[in-house]
Amino acid sequence: MKSNIQFILSMIIFGTIGLIVRYIDLSSSETALLSSSIGCLFLVFVFFVMKKSIPWKLVKANAFVLFLSGIALGGNWLFLYQSYDYTTVTNATLAYYFAPVFVMILSPIILNEQLSIKKIVCIGVAILGMLLIVGNGIRASGKGDLLGIFFGLIAAAFYAALMLLNKFIQNMAKLEITIIQLGTTALLLLPYVLFTEGFGILEVSRSSIPFIVLLGVINTGIGFWLFFSGMQGLKGQSIAMLSYVDPFVAILISGVILQEQMTIIQMLGGVLLLGSTFVSETNFIRLSKQNTKILSK
Repeated sequence: MKSNIQFILSMIIFGTIGLIVRYIDLSSSETALLSSSIGCLFLVFVFFVMKKSIPWKLVKANAFVLFLSGIALGGNWLFLYQSYDYTTVTNATLAYYFAPVFVMILSPIILNEQLSIKKIVCIGVAILGMLLIVGNGIRASGKGDLLGIFFGLIAAAFYAALMLLNKFIQNMAKLEITIIQLGTTALLLLPYVLFTEGFGILEVSRSSIPFIVLLGVINTGIGFWLFFSGMQGLKGQSIAMLSYVDPFVAILISGVILQEQMTIIQMLGGVLLLGSTFVSETNFIRLSKQNTKILSK
């Protein structure tokens, strides 16, 4: 029961990211830099309170993959936050949840896993759902939504790359991996932000500061901590099922708090997309857990 509660809480926290980001008056790259930096520092604090230490020999052995995964995590957040700027939280969330489809498509090539008929059908249904969301979104709101959904899909591609890369990291615990990835992401984003945005990040409005702290400490630090703590005591099918608390919360916030409307066609597309990925993810996560025991959010 404790693991269920921890995992559900992490999903609720992740589901509120779109709302929190809306109140931060910074670019997506600046927001990603701050969230990764604050989240990393928080998890390092937790790590040392738990009297653990970073296994630097293992870090060195996995250095190249960890570096690539840090790039993937940074790209994931960069484009996800950008997606929130151009479209509704619902559209951004649904586009982002296309990530399992990318994983299914790439798994036969990268992981040498068989693509079953069931997964092929799920991929087709998910693509149909995304086409309904995109097509109706353009007719209803114009090109702004299309760009936002496109950024959400790019974020999903980076997240899929992160999941696949994590399967090549050996003998490291999930919390250790996340600390290294967050730190790498922050170090990579720092020169990019300074080059593209200058020192504008130092002139952030006072109203944004509480939300930056929330995003870094709660949504990133505590969210990941609860996610990994809960995952350790759950089976693959439970993880797949409870993971959909995240988009449910995001869509609920989009409609109730942000008053963002969704058409019937888009709802149908969302049901097809989430339903197909749920059916496929159930087996995928269980297989991944058995083979590698490494899965990152």
